[in-house]
Amino acid sequence: MPRTVWSGAISFGLVTVPIKVVSATEDHSIHFHLVHTQDGGRVRNRKVCELEGREVSQAEIGKGYQLTKDVVIPISDDDLRDLPLPTARAIEIVAFVPVDSVDPIRIAEGYYLVADGQVAAKPYALLTKALSRSSRVAVAKYAWSGRERLGLLRVRGDVLVLHAMRWPDEIRDPAELLPDEAAVSDQELTGALALMDTMTRDDLDGPDFTDRYTEALQKIIEAKRENHTLPQSEEPGKPGKILDLMAALNQSVAQARESRGEPADVHEMPKRSKRTAARKSPAKKAPAKRAAGRKRGA
Repeated sequence: MPRTVWSGAISFGLVTVPIKVVSATEDHSIHFHLVHTQDGGRVRNRKVCELEGREVSQAEIGKGYQLTKDVVIPISDDDLRDLPLPTARAIEIVAFVPVDSVDPIRIAEGYYLVADGQVAAKPYALLTKALSRSSRVAVAKYAWSGRERLGLLRVRGDVLVLHAMRWPDEIRDPAELLPDEAAVSDQELTGALALMDTMTRDDLDGPDFTDRYTEALQKIIEAKRENHTLPQSEEPGKPGKILDLMAALNQSVAQARESRGEPADVHEMPKRSKRTAARKSPAKKAPAKRAAGRKRGA
C-alpha cells in the first residue's frame, strides 16, 4: 500500500469513519539533479543557520512565525495537531451537491481514503454506497499542512476519493481575458459540433494518451548512456494559413474521419454556393448606392 499521508476520520453528521489517506496518483516523470557542468559534480542546496553560520540537519529544523524583525515564535508539529479547529483531526462533510455544480478549475490533486480498521468498514461502505446512489458529491473541510482546505469527496469504483479544492477567492476572474465579441454563424457552429462528434470517444486509453515527452527523454538518456547518436525529431510541417473558418472545419472533420478509417466526405457542413454569395452581394452594395444618390441630389 502507498505511504499514508494523513490519518483521521470522516465526519458525516453523527457518523464517524476512521480513515487513512494515501496518494491516488503516481509520478512517472523523469527528474534531474543539479550538476556542475564542468565536472558533473552534484550541486546541493544546503540549509545553514544564519546565527551560527553552520549547516543544520533536518532533525534540528522546525517551523517559526516571524513576529518582528528580531522575534520568531516557534510552532511545533504538536501545536498544529492540537489546533482548536474541528477539521484539524477530521474531514468534516458540510454539504452534498450535484457534481455538475462544481467548476473543474477548483479541483486539484486527489487522494484515496482507506477505511482504517474493521470498525470503519461498515460506515465506510455506507457512505460509499450512499454517494454512489445519490449521484452527488460531498463538499468537506479539512486541515492539512498548516491551512484549512476545502475538499470534494466522490466514489471511484468502491473507494472514496478526496480532491483538494481551491477556495473561491483563489480563482482569478477571467473577465479581463475575454476576447472582443465576434459573430459566429449557425453554419460555423454546426461545423464545430460536427468536428466534436468525429473526435468523441468513450475512454481516454490508447496511444493518444501516453506521455510522449517522457518517452522521448528516455531515448535521449539511453542514447547518451550508450554513446549513440541522439535521436532526431521529425521536422513538423508548416501549417498553411486557412482564412476561411468553414474550410478549416471541413478539412478538420475530413482528417479526423480518415484517421479513424471512415469516409472523409463531409455532408454536415455544405459550403455556401456561388449563387447564394451572389444573392447576398447586391444587398451589401445597395445602401452605398442609395447614399450616393442622396448626395448627388443635395
